[in-house]
Amino acid sequence: MPPATRPNAYTGSPIDRAANRRDDAAFIAAALADPATLFAPVWRAKSLLRGVEAGAPEAVLVTTLAAATMGIEQRPHGFLGLWGERAVFALDLSAEEDPAPLLAELGGVAFTDLRQVAGQLDPLEASVLAHARGLMHWRTRHGFCGVCGGVCAPRSAGNAMVCTQCGAAHFPRTDPAVIMLVSHRDAGGEERCLLAHSHRFPLVKMYSTLAGFVEPGESLEEAVAREVFEEAGVRVRDVTYHSSQPWPFPSSIMLGFYAVADDPTLTVDGEELQDARWFTRAELRDIDALGLRLPRIDSIARRLIEDWIA
Repeated sequence: MPPATRPNAYTGSPIDRAANRRDDAAFIAAALADPATLFAPVWRAKSLLRGVEAGAPEAVLVTTLAAATMGIEQRPHGFLGLWGERAVFALDLSAEEDPAPLLAELGGVAFTDLRQVAGQLDPLEASVLAHARGLMHWRTRHGFCGVCGGVCAPRSAGNAMVCTQCGAAHFPRTDPAVIMLVSHRDAGGEERCLLAHSHRFPLVKMYSTLAGFVEPGESLEEAVAREVFEEAGVRVRDVTYHSSQPWPFPSSIMLGFYAVADDPTLTVDGEELQDARWFTRAELRDIDALGLRLPRIDSIARRLIEDWIA
């Protein structure tokens, strides 16, 4: 099976997460006061950008002074790490109904969904903003303990939450999901891959790879085989790893695989999928001729398909 040809979107972060400094209270306090420190604002799962309307989006990381005017001490924030010599924090502004007044002095900026600027944003900037988005999504949804229901307080510079009642520690959650491209070679030697159309995209005739979450007590390879059989009725073998991709939309890690099917007979699960079919490389190279679309360019699903085509 083809290897990964290039890094996936939202990977390759320039940040050293410096996990060993998270519990160093003096270091974190100094970093929060340092004028050189940078903050990545997040508002209701959107990231701060400029240049979106002009088609040249850039990440906007604000300085300590600007963050102070936004009231950092009263808002969820978390240490992301070090970008060179500069500390970087995420800062959540979601409590504001309208964040515009907080941005007045920045000029020409707006909160935007990262996926809206897929493929346009600098890859390093995209990875930093994805990190901030994922951490703040977790922080703002774990104010209470899942063990006893008590109020949680941030620890480890915002990278952990501890229950003030029972003392249980809670850490950022990332849900593993397998995503796989299944291929089959017919009697004539021509190879096809299996793609499906989901009910989640009723207005767009998009065909993508199969995917699903890993269940407790299940290996990744077992999850691949189970999901393909459940959704398409196909048994697979030779499950091989391709690459991974953080997908903080809201909180997953996508684990990409290839697999092989000996029998191409499909039994489509109508609840999960609207349709599934086998495609040749020639068909995928000219997908527009079929009136169909492939997945978004920042997704690992698209990368699996492109590497298979190539």
